[in-house]
Amino acid sequence: TSSHTRVGILNNPSSKIKEDNTTIARGILAAFLTQNTSNLKSFLSKLAKEETAKSLAAGTKITKFLIPGMDDDTFEKKYNTLGLDLIKTHQMFCQEVLKLLPGQMAVMSNGR
Repeated sequence: TSSHTRVGILNNPSSKIKEDNTTIARGILAAFLTQNTSNLKSFLSKLAKEETAKSLAAGTKITKFLIPGMDDDTFEKKYNTLGLDLIKTHQMFCQEVLKLLPGQMAVMSNGR
């Protein structure tokens, strides 16, 4: 509710990390790295819908869900070059530093 709030995402998957099961995670990361705040918020809302997840799992390309105003080319380039190592690093941080179990969710505020 505040324009001074920052949001970040750490991935803590419960299954083996592969390209076909990280579509949404890579889409979120690519959007965070390439889009302005208003486009990011709208895109993330679209990705959070269950029907979007089902469609992506069925093989629909993530570019079908881009919203008007997004920098499509920059997003697509980042999405296609974003390796799985970043998600693996997130997973290691969540489990080794934050002591979360695989797949366990948490909210961190002010670094705590």
